[in-house]
Amino acid sequence: MKYLNKLLLILTLMAGTAFVASGQIVTVEKTDKQIADSIRAELDRRPYFSLYKDTYFVGGTVLGGEPTIHNSDVKFQISFQQRLTKSTLPWNTYLYLFYTQKAMWNVLERSLPFHDLNFNPGIGLSRFIIMKNRLVGKATLIFEHESNGRDETASRSWNKISIAAEGYISPYLMAHAKYWIPIVDGQYNRDILRYSGLYQAGFQAVSYDNKWVLDMTLVKRKGWDFNFNTIVQLGYRINHNSNQFIMLQYYNGYGECLLDYNQYHSRLRIGLLIRPKFFSDF
Repeated sequence: MKYLNKLLLILTLMAGTAFVASGQIVTVEKTDKQIADSIRAELDRRPYFSLYKDTYFVGGTVLGGEPTIHNSDVKFQISFQQRLTKSTLPWNTYLYLFYTQKAMWNVLERSLPFHDLNFNPGIGLSRFIIMKNRLVGKATLIFEHESNGRDETASRSWNKISIAAEGYISPYLMAHAKYWIPIVDGQYNRDILRYSGLYQAGFQAVSYDNKWVLDMTLVKRKGWDFNFNTIVQLGYRINHNSNQFIMLQYYNGYGECLLDYNQYHSRLRIGLLIRPKFFSDF
């Protein structure tokens, strides 16, 4: 959260920046456009390559049943983004390449086989939203593909045109939502919307001392029933100056991985979380 706190401080100062001139403090009132341009300049200075969604390595077992070598596993995710442009595109948007890879690893079985690997590349445009001299959110339009790289009956694949939005309520609280238009091209996952859903919403909260982070995401499955896939993550920062956390992750519902998208999972796992200094994407 240090980056966000710094950025919010910059925004506050920009409303009336003080300069020392001839031994005196002179306050210069900036226009809304000058403040917005200064915010975008600060955003342009961010690294081109950065974390995207949470990167984690967690292990655990089933809840509400008897743990076995078949329902106990390790789950890990690697996610990053590459910003291709500065804010020079129309409407001050940024062009990004996104990539997320998730793995379900049966480490207790003989030869430690990977149960499923999910590949999720994408390309999209992001626009940071500035209102009343303050950065208040971000909107992103993404074209993304997701598949598991398997063949024949184990093959799973679909594409999404996604619209994602984030609202920065404070330096310690962010709300997010994402809706997608699906293009299901996989022969063996035609009904994936019944399990992996059409949209999601949630929040991310950080404690005032920046030691704790709590995420909750609800993914609405297709249908009029009150049916959601639920993901809750609680992290504790290992070191004050690092972005590494000890994380407890709870997953309940369907669609945890593509191979088993239509199978119900209720799992509790613990492990290492690496998250962006800014709020995570979802």
